[in-house]
Amino acid sequence: MTDHLLQLHGDVLAAMRRGPRNFAKLAFVLAEDEEPADTDQDGFRDRVTAAGAGDELTALWHRTLTGWDLAEQADWSTSAPRTDERRADAYDRLGFDTTLRKVLDHTVPVFREPGPTIISTTPTWWYSRDTAAVRSFYWSAYEQLLRRKGWSDAAVAGLDEASHAVVERLADPTRPDAYGARGLVVGYVQSGKTANFTGVTAKAIDAGYRLVIVLGGTLNLLRGQTQRRLDMELIGQENILRGADPADPEALIGVDYQDDEDWPEKFVSHQGRPSVLGAFDIERLTTRDDDYKSLATGIRALEFDKQIRTQPLYAPDNLHRAAARVMVVKKNKSVLSKLIKDLKKIGGPLLSEIPTLIIDDESDQASVNTTDPKKWEEGKVTRTAINGQISQLLGLLPRAQYVGYTATPFANVFVDPGDGDDIFPRDFLISLPRPTGYMGVQDFHDLDRTDESAVGSAERAHVRGIYDDAHGDRLAEALDAFILTGALKLYRASHDPSLESHFRHHTMLVHESVRMAEHAALALRISSIWHQAAYTGPEGHTRLEALFTSDFQPFADDGLPTPASYGELRPYVSRARQLINSGGTPVLVVNGDTERDYDQPDLDFDRTPNVWKILVGGTKLSRGFTVEGLTVTYYRRRTQQADTLMQMGRWFGFRPGYRDLVRLYIGRAEPGGRTRTVDLYEAFEAICRDEETFRAQLTRYATLVDGKPQVTPAQIPPLVSQHLSWLKPSARNKMFNAELVEIRSPGEWVEPTAYPTAPADLRHNTEVWRPVLDLLGADSVALRRDATASGGSFEAQIGTLGHEELLKVLRDLRWSVPSEFSPHLESLLSAGEGGEGIDDWLVILPRQTSSRRVEASVLGSVPLSLAHRSRRRGDLFGAIGEPKHREAALRIARANRAEGLSGDKAPESFARERRGVVVLYPVVEEKPPAVSPAGDIAPEHLVMAFGLVAPRSSTATQKNLVRFRTVDSTRKDSAIIERGAGVS
Repeated sequence: MTDHLLQLHGDVLAAMRRGPRNFAKLAFVLAEDEEPADTDQDGFRDRVTAAGAGDELTALWHRTLTGWDLAEQADWSTSAPRTDERRADAYDRLGFDTTLRKVLDHTVPVFREPGPTIISTTPTWWYSRDTAAVRSFYWSAYEQLLRRKGWSDAAVAGLDEASHAVVERLADPTRPDAYGARGLVVGYVQSGKTANFTGVTAKAIDAGYRLVIVLGGTLNLLRGQTQRRLDMELIGQENILRGADPADPEALIGVDYQDDEDWPEKFVSHQGRPSVLGAFDIERLTTRDDDYKSLATGIRALEFDKQIRTQPLYAPDNLHRAAARVMVVKKNKSVLSKLIKDLKKIGGPLLSEIPTLIIDDESDQASVNTTDPKKWEEGKVTRTAINGQISQLLGLLPRAQYVGYTATPFANVFVDPGDGDDIFPRDFLISLPRPTGYMGVQDFHDLDRTDESAVGSAERAHVRGIYDDAHGDRLAEALDAFILTGALKLYRASHDPSLESHFRHHTMLVHESVRMAEHAALALRISSIWHQAAYTGPEGHTRLEALFTSDFQPFADDGLPTPASYGELRPYVSRARQLINSGGTPVLVVNGDTERDYDQPDLDFDRTPNVWKILVGGTKLSRGFTVEGLTVTYYRRRTQQADTLMQMGRWFGFRPGYRDLVRLYIGRAEPGGRTRTVDLYEAFEAICRDEETFRAQLTRYATLVDGKPQVTPAQIPPLVSQHLSWLKPSARNKMFNAELVEIRSPGEWVEPTAYPTAPADLRHNTEVWRPVLDLLGADSVALRRDATASGGSFEAQIGTLGHEELLKVLRDLRWSVPSEFSPHLESLLSAGEGGEGIDDWLVILPRQTSSRRVEASVLGSVPLSLAHRSRRRGDLFGAIGEPKHREAALRIARANRAEGLSGDKAPESFARERRGVVVLYPVVEEKPPAVSPAGDIAPEHLVMAFGLVAPRSSTATQKNLVRFRTVDSTRKDSAIIERGAGVS
């Protein structure tokens, strides 16, 4: 039955390519009837009000309104994107009445989720929203599938925006001159990067890219997972069958997925061969079980038919009628060699015509060198085999676009532009937003925590430290937690069947070592503990009841079914144990360098109905491999922090229906040498803190000033080096072409952490700050963190200091990594250029009031409250400032112009338009601090730390927040240059 209302609205909205127009007038012109009833707003309103899930008319308007909400540049509106004002402008132009507006706002709320952060110099004019809408066959099918899978409107809109941002920065596939863009997309660990590059692939082939090469991991297991995902969600049943009759068993011989329990129901269907429906087919050059094969098949498959043979393939008349080719290949030297050999046989003239997209999944693995930075200094870097082969592919395919995907902005593909210059992201870097429902850093680490003795809410809920103390190594407890959480999942599924699909798999990851021999021994130990745990006997139930009461009930999500007592949960424990024991063993060892080590049916999350197992493994297991249903992690691997980033992040991801059950058992005092121990939890937190800060910086610098980017991809490496002091270009005779000179942060909290360690430097810094201490009043004042009476307050000594006097202090300080603070100092030195400048600074020295406080005088000062802080990585401290101090400073500096100031006389009396705020922290690292009986502390035992907020008057409104100096002005787009290059 034809949906006339949907058809009319589709035609009307299709005519609004350049923005909203009067709906009724367009509908009247386009309707077939002389007096169409479908133009009536009441009927539209009633349809939307009554619409259920999957209503196509509602989905059409969701796509349209969200697209207008997100448009960064809209000729039809002066309002900012993602605002009520932008939406109101759209309604005004559509001519919708107040009642219809309310219904649409309820059904399609204004999209306010943060978008991707984009650092780019690439023009985007060729791929507008209008262009994308004209050719959207595969994207539309993918979008509809995601909605059927239960994706929310906001999630689909976010993916649409992020994937569009990538495609518009590729080269126009129909451009006459060949250009290959190079870009990097930075997501979060286990955050759905595959969904993004599936969306990118769909939009890219719709736009005209005809060869897609996905580099999908280093193992068949990983490659097969990626192939299946693309086949299921993008390529679809008809392209897999290629005309074969699905009802004819003989015709299906050799067609994969016939043994897949999700075939064909969960595979996207295009309702016919795409080429028959007016689109184009996709030919697979690889299958789920078969990687790229060489010789004649490969050559023929890469020969494209052209409708007009006298024109090149990239000519629109040829391009949009030609079938697309997709292959998913391992990052394996042998496989890539076959592909390169075939491409060479085809020859340069034809290859130069093929618009190609190369997607490098987990681009920090194998694609680039991961050599020790110490070797960079020694000039010993050599290119890896895979890195060289990717460069060969790019050389053979002049129209190839390279897009790397990684989970960390500090991946070497990002920070080492000198190695494998062809894949440095010279054109764009896109940082994806943290997805809704994602369980990440903030859920395991209390990044604002400064009290070392206190446990934050995130740590209390999810983290269980391993100290090898009276609790032992807690491995048996972790196993108890695994079976207990399995039982809780079964309980929840029985009380809410909608949760059952989320609990198909239930896993535990144990990672202690990279040595395979140790994995085998550990697996035997786990099996022994498991079989002696007596989970179905009185002793086991008593133990599980105690753990449930102490560790799971207090943190249970009130919005999910949770038993009131262990007695209600007990019947589900036996079934959980049965599922975990299926196949004869609760443990799977996953390691080794050969495919057979990973080709285990019980490890196939796609084809195995239920994977309920304890996985023991090392680096291979945690590299690009999604451990489905991961609930309990036991991590004690002792190694350098940077090397463990990807492995440690396995516990991040989406945990629908069970995020409150997730537990991380992690070593807090692992041997790190003969006398030293390593806190793995704190080590990872330090890296995460750097990443979060860097992502926040990128977001600030992504804002265009006068239509130009503040930061280009070539300037990213020195920006990263501010966070990682060891970062250097790839060889001693190289240097970064961009030097970070200045970072302006008006109205933002700036907190240096790279304080010196040498006693002489610490004494020097204390002496520099000593005159400032005399400016502080003897009496304390109470400062509130916000304008509410319940916001909490703190005691502090305060004083004022002129701007020039503060500059004298800051210029004289010594640092372990001078480059960390120098760009901020430069901004204070240049304050007033184009702005009003800075008059003075309010100095705040917080005073502790608890009974545990420690006070001491230094160099004859008044007694100071000492703050204990720790260096989390090398010379760098973790958090210095406390949230309540930071928020009060922001208020006083007028960074937050809260009207509630009038109710808080103290901050109001201190605030000035041209006044900044400095918060001083006399920091000690020793416990207890070395305070003399007379109440003094030696200056070399004190770290005079601080945080500051410059007033908004310090910088003009439309001025770049970051400034670089180009060493060689003749090579502005080069990330690195030879040392000795001319200075611009």
